[in-house]
Amino acid sequence: MSDRAHTVTLLTRNGCGLCAVALEQLRPICADFGIEVEIADVDAAAATDPGLRAEYGDRLPVVLLDGREHSYFDVDEPRLRLDLAR
Repeated sequence: MSDRAHTVTLLTRNGCGLCAVALEQLRPICADFGIEVEIADVDAAAATDPGLRAEYGDRLPVVLLDGREHSYFDVDEPRLRLDLAR
């Protein structure tokens, strides 16, 4: 495990079925690294950050690792585990 704490954020929106699946996949992966998954609803965030929805809103769910896009639509578990271990 890495000494550096990572952040994992799931970009989602209310009613997104793929987002719910991604969250269920992310929780055990992140738990293995002692990380809580942060969740950001792009529609709710649009009031203060319209760019977030403009950038990611048409390809949710999106997984951000340390604020940078890591994967979208599907959680790339092997790659995420490798990157979290760094």
